[in-house]
Amino acid sequence: MTTYTERSDFSGKTVLVTGAGSGIGREATLGFARRGALVFAADVNSEGLNQTLVLSEALAGSVRTKQVDVSKEAQVAGLLSYIEAESGRLDVAFNNAGITGGAYRIEDYPTDDFTRVLDINLKSVFLGLKYEVPLMLRSDGGSIVNTASVAALTGPGGMSAYAASKHGVHGLTRVAAMENAARGIRVNAIAPGWTETPMVVANSQQNPAFAELARKAIPAKRGATPAEIADAAIWLSSAEASYLHGHLLVVDGGMTIGGFEI
Repeated sequence: MTTYTERSDFSGKTVLVTGAGSGIGREATLGFARRGALVFAADVNSEGLNQTLVLSEALAGSVRTKQVDVSKEAQVAGLLSYIEAESGRLDVAFNNAGITGGAYRIEDYPTDDFTRVLDINLKSVFLGLKYEVPLMLRSDGGSIVNTASVAALTGPGGMSAYAASKHGVHGLTRVAAMENAARGIRVNAIAPGWTETPMVVANSQQNPAFAELARKAIPAKRGATPAEIADAAIWLSSAEASYLHGHLLVVDGGMTIGGFEI
């Protein structure tokens, strides 16, 4: 029997994943390649990209890497031109690159840091959409998934830049979905909760008491693995989600349910 991870439903498809050098992006890159795709993996971290490439070597599909700062328009435009030249098409894009930024009250938040978070988390998604949509239209449509966060639904104290950027990703996703649904392009987003990415693990080691409290507050009593979040993005990109447009898929172990246990 063919298992979920042994499917070849992305065989012959071209996929772009940003933030592919670690965490969710790396697992998505491997997941798409495992299912037969040609994956263009982009990240600003060349060392992380090389590690992703090594991990992909025995998979059914193939991975090509490119170092890109997704907050820079010229680099994003160059990335999509590279994909077009190499593959001639784009079927799936997973706009996943992002940072959390620092934790400050609004009145104390450094303006330059606020701008940097919005550039990497929000402007990058806008730029991705701007250059991905035209290439998808030339290859009979496709699917775009943007990484938002449960912070697109909540107001985590101290994280004004992060929350603003992720609310913005949600809004951009809905606009892009409205504009492109009739043109054969589906645009959706995922909203991960607490996820055990390298960045989160490093932060947790600095403040283990907070990390433990956060995990206990999740009904599932644990954080997600990066692969669990990546699987949700891959599913949203697949034909099995063919009627989803402008949807925000919350993958948070119940974090945003609200209420309390009896």
